[in-house]
Amino acid sequence: MIDFTGAKVLVAGLGKSGMGAVRVLCRRGALVSAYDQKDRSRLGSDLVKELNTLRVPCYAGTLPEMAHDSFDLLILSPGVPKETELVQRALRLGIKIIGEVELAYLIKNNEVEFLAITGTNGKTTTTSLLRYIMRQCGLQAELGGNIGVSLAAQVDSMDKGILCVELSSFQLDTIERFSARISAVLNITPDHMDRHKTMEAYAASKANILKNLLSDNYAVLNYEDLEIRKMAASCKAQVLYFSANRPLESGIYIENNRITIKWKEEKVPLTELPKLSLRGKHNLENILCAAGMAYIYGVPAAVITDSLTSFKAVRHRMEEVCTVRNVLYVNDSKATNTESSIKALESFSEPLVLIAGGRGKGADFSQWAEVVKAKVRELVVLGEDKTSIYNAVANTGFTNIHKAEDFEQAFYLAHELSLPGDVVLLSPACASWDMFTDFEERGDLFCKLAKELQYSG
Repeated sequence: MIDFTGAKVLVAGLGKSGMGAVRVLCRRGALVSAYDQKDRSRLGSDLVKELNTLRVPCYAGTLPEMAHDSFDLLILSPGVPKETELVQRALRLGIKIIGEVELAYLIKNNEVEFLAITGTNGKTTTTSLLRYIMRQCGLQAELGGNIGVSLAAQVDSMDKGILCVELSSFQLDTIERFSARISAVLNITPDHMDRHKTMEAYAASKANILKNLLSDNYAVLNYEDLEIRKMAASCKAQVLYFSANRPLESGIYIENNRITIKWKEEKVPLTELPKLSLRGKHNLENILCAAGMAYIYGVPAAVITDSLTSFKAVRHRMEEVCTVRNVLYVNDSKATNTESSIKALESFSEPLVLIAGGRGKGADFSQWAEVVKAKVRELVVLGEDKTSIYNAVANTGFTNIHKAEDFEQAFYLAHELSLPGDVVLLSPACASWDMFTDFEERGDLFCKLAKELQYSG
């Protein structure tokens, strides 16, 4: 662990990650300052009050004056791009820059183990399932990272145990020494092109999760993703592949309608597919990944099998909210890109009334639009990029498209369009930031409106 006593540290970005870093560093005796692009009124009185109590100078909406000796370290929250003026100034002045995830690694007790997961889609479900399996085995296991919990704060509160860590490309951009006992990459498809600009840059960020692994570590990788298979060539860890499409010479896969793992001359049958609790092929890949990580860690096969049949869907990820007059309402608000939404759409055989739209992050909606045409009966679009979405879907020849001005209008329009036996699905294929604080707030409103329908009869 590194001693931060007396270190002059600037934390940039005051969301969950940033404030977690601020609190941890203050407890460890650092001289902490904070910056956020929002002014004080937008930060909120509670946050400003806490910073004042901690005696942390806050540069809100105003860049701090910086010289070579102003700060020893700049810690970036995931939402702060390296292209910002603050970061560029720090680079010119030679100030060391890391992210909050790297900070967590630097303060980690040796008896705390990281099991880390990244990918474009399925990270939260896989991370939550892995934690669930570990706990079913009687192990102390917690969640942290991109799942909505400051990793530094979690590490600071643990003397020993397992941290199941969800990592985004933004978080992986700012690691140096971070490593995990087991790291996994689920999939890589276009996302966040507004920030990464190219798929090559995006994939390189994801690959950082493997760069510090050693021969006594493990990497669990999706065999069906060619970009991920390329990563294995330079990975020093022992590699376990998973595949939902074919048997593997070594790895975790499907055989005779049962999840099977073949590893180090052992072949072990796990759960039968009909007994799995999660719907969809994308969730099958998430299950294979989590089960593979747990098996490598040493969890008995019987515990993994029982866990895979009893685990319930994570909130905002294909969450079955309620059924009203034989219409099922499903909250998939976490589908913040087209690939994730496509996987959701392909999970249903029922007629779909789809609510989609928001901030598209520079996405190409053409492939998603073709799936909408094939799977959706009625489409309701809203948000910042609703015109782009409307046009992409209309170009396929699909005509049952309806525009809404706000979320509540979109929900009630979808409700009116639904018929008995339908599924009303919120799977936006877009980020929520044009209308909401985050995807959780969007999903919460969908659930609230659906349950109000249920209670009203």
